[in-house]
Amino acid sequence: MRKLLISSLLGLSLLLGTASNVIAHCDTMEGPVVIAAKQALEKKDVNPVLIWVREESEPEVKSVFEKTLTAGKQGKEAKELADMYFFETVVRLHRAGEGEPYTGLKPAGAHVCEVIPAGDKALESNSEAALLQMVQDKVKQGVTELFLRVQEKKKNISQSVEAGREYVEAYVTFMHYVESVYETANLSCEKHSEQSSEIHRQEE
Repeated sequence: MRKLLISSLLGLSLLLGTASNVIAHCDTMEGPVVIAAKQALEKKDVNPVLIWVREESEPEVKSVFEKTLTAGKQGKEAKELADMYFFETVVRLHRAGEGEPYTGLKPAGAHVCEVIPAGDKALESNSEAALLQMVQDKVKQGVTELFLRVQEKKKNISQSVEAGREYVEAYVTFMHYVESVYETANLSCEKHSEQSSEIHRQEE
């Protein structure tokens, strides 16, 4: 089931668009990083937010955290500005730890792929059933649409070079899709193992 869920999630991301076209959940005011940052400020304990950044980013987070607490004593306006700077700092460092660019903190309600809140809901309810069904349906839709497109283009493959190229384009798109989904689902495949090893080396 875990392999199927991972493959479904990848397929969903491929079908809906690239990551650059979708606002990352952690970049929003209602995302888990900002929620952890708010908890840290409320408790006056930086630890809840440290788990969202790499170890080498801890000094910067702790420094900004202390300055934010101090600024919060200077009045409402100063507190709001300091809090926002702290949120932006931790989100920026979190994104850097993922190897992704920071493009600014988005407001609550900003559009994110619908699978993200569904994933959060699954974790909160301790059940992946609804999430799995959602992504399975989306992957099935993607495979079916691409498959039928190849079949349709194949009918005209001999009519002209242009028609043949349209078939090839549809064929390549279909094969890249199913290959990517399968390779991600296969947790023991060589490609995944290499990526995992590289991640572990970076963390050490």
